Amino acid sequence: MFSKGQIIFGILFAIAFIIVMVFAYRKDLKLHKRYFKGSAWVLLAFIAFLLMIVAIKFGLGG
Repeated sequence: MFSKGQIIFGILFAIAFIIVMVFAYRKDLKLHKRYFKGSAWVLLAFIAFLLMIVAIKFGLGG
């Protein structure tokens, strides 16, 4: 399916991409804490909403 060179390139690209993303996140950490304060509550509400939909689906015999 993939040649050995393509697999090696894909692995190296993924490793490099993850390293760059970690450095970028660490660089912007102060901004994230400043501008996205309280966003965990939005995530929690979204997850609760999805769980409620699943509970209704299975509760009504769907």
